[in-house]
Amino acid sequence: QVRLVESGGGSVQAGGSLRLSCAASGGTFTTDAMGWFRQAPGKEREFVAAINWDGGKTNYADSVKGRFTISRDDAKNAVYLQMNSLKPGDTAVYYCAADSVFRYDLSTFETEYDYWGQGTQVTVSS
Repeated sequence: QVRLVESGGGSVQAGGSLRLSCAASGGTFTTDAMGWFRQAPGKEREFVAAINWDGGKTNYADSVKGRFTISRDDAKNAVYLQMNSLKPGDTAVYYCAADSVFRYDLSTFETEYDYWGQGTQVTVSS
């Protein structure tokens, strides 16, 4: 059973930065694509970013492109989300997820991710 644990959330002013981490255990991390999703109050969960199994391919939501960077460290079984130039609209609970099915394209659909973390809160104030 894969277990994902997020950390690194917090409160920051607009324009600031945060780095989220996701520690994976109990599964085939090195062959899974990994993704970050977020859910703001009163809204549906949405795709943020994804990275393929070897880190050679990434995908980002248009709303975060150029500001967020996803990366992975297979030696540490970890995936990261570096968030720069944060905006109040980035306020949400951020979730790490694993997709254990090999796909040519990185999925942006939460239903295609098998395992999820508990989430970490990010709050950006203006």
